[in-house]
Amino acid sequence: MVVSARAVFFDVDFTLIYPGPTFQGEGYARFCAEAGFTVDANRFDTAVAAASFILDEVEEPVYNDALFVHYTATIIEHMGGRGPGVVPAAQRIYEQWAGNHHFEMYDDVEPVLNALAGRGLILGVISNSHRSLEAFKEHFKLDALLSVGVSSAEHGFMKPHPSIFETALHQASVLPAEAVMVGDSLKADIEGAVAAGMHAALIRRSGEVPAAVPPGVLVIRSLRDLLSTLHDVDS
Repeated sequence: MVVSARAVFFDVDFTLIYPGPTFQGEGYARFCAEAGFTVDANRFDTAVAAASFILDEVEEPVYNDALFVHYTATIIEHMGGRGPGVVPAAQRIYEQWAGNHHFEMYDDVEPVLNALAGRGLILGVISNSHRSLEAFKEHFKLDALLSVGVSSAEHGFMKPHPSIFETALHQASVLPAEAVMVGDSLKADIEGAVAAGMHAALIRRSGEVPAAVPPGVLVIRSLRDLLSTLHDVDS
């Protein structure tokens, strides 16, 4: 499948960057130890899976710090955390999530963004994180490549709410049918973009593909796959 576009928007977390040790099991265990209790770092992956419904089943996607603190606290509880220190530990983890130095950029990001920008495509990011997108672009040296950025913490609504996509489209001065959203979340990134009239590409670096991918949605394992599937609308 080949998609013609003028603009490509990317999710940030788990699409362009991934968390380092601070936000893995051992990192959570350290935060919890500082708060005065212990958790089992080996239960981290299953704890994240058990807590995922909290973000997936939000009825009204209004950005709320408490939602993410609750999600993080639930992970901690599934790791065995108990007591009054759970919420303060979750709050501390949430605050640190905004720090770019805790993250690494996937090795396909810079070459692919350079290649797409070289074709004349407008590039941007749409994120549900409270991280400063300006600081993100500066830290990872993507300033010259990403001309559009919409953060749900500043915008007020989170993906999949249509207004956050509409704001990015307005900033890029493109129509929905001229834009592609690339992200790892089926609900937030893909279903939200499709509902807004955009094209979408679901990135699954692990190779695991959900059963309910909407028709017409690209499924890719690397951002490099975009190079053969995206073309400028005028080409």
